[in-house]
Amino acid sequence: MTKQQLAGIDWDADSGQVARQLIGVTLLVDGVGGRIVETEAYDQGDAASHSFNGPNQRNIAMFGPPAHAYVYLSHGIHWCLNLVCREAGHGAGVLIRALAPEHGVDRMMVRRGTQDVRKLCSGPGKLAQALGVTRALNSAALDAPPFTLLAAPQAVEVVSGPRIGISKAVDVPWRFGLAESPYWSRPFR
Repeated sequence: MTKQQLAGIDWDADSGQVARQLIGVTLLVDGVGGRIVETEAYDQGDAASHSFNGPNQRNIAMFGPPAHAYVYLSHGIHWCLNLVCREAGHGAGVLIRALAPEHGVDRMMVRRGTQDVRKLCSGPGKLAQALGVTRALNSAALDAPPFTLLAAPQAVEVVSGPRIGISKAVDVPWRFGLAESPYWSRPFR
């Protein structure tokens, strides 16, 4: 399987398309994870994107080849997992905001310190903690361990709206979610 066929995603597409395509895909890190239920797209022409001002030491993975991880520390507290898309050198990616916990739930509960399944992966920082994502996975290929991505078994209904938790380009409707999911980080308007 080539990277361009990984999980049925067109990794060369723009970040908005990839963010939508990722809804319903199963994401596992060392066997822990579940179905992606919320994403946000970012592109170098987007003022809210880490790639907006060009490559630097922190964001260089975002300019790398598609189907790789871009992991960064948010507010000095939480790791966040992004999946790089478009051609190498462009600077685009998709933030994985939430997933439905399905595999390794006991490990997630220990890592997150909660028994509430709805609080395990309902936000990018929670998700990274539950899956054991750290900076060590920055630039890692998504088609090799510890990552596993599995195509959605069937077509899913996707909702969209403005991104959240940002102060620039807040009106851009590049947040996508699995319709009716109880695992979103926040409800869609």
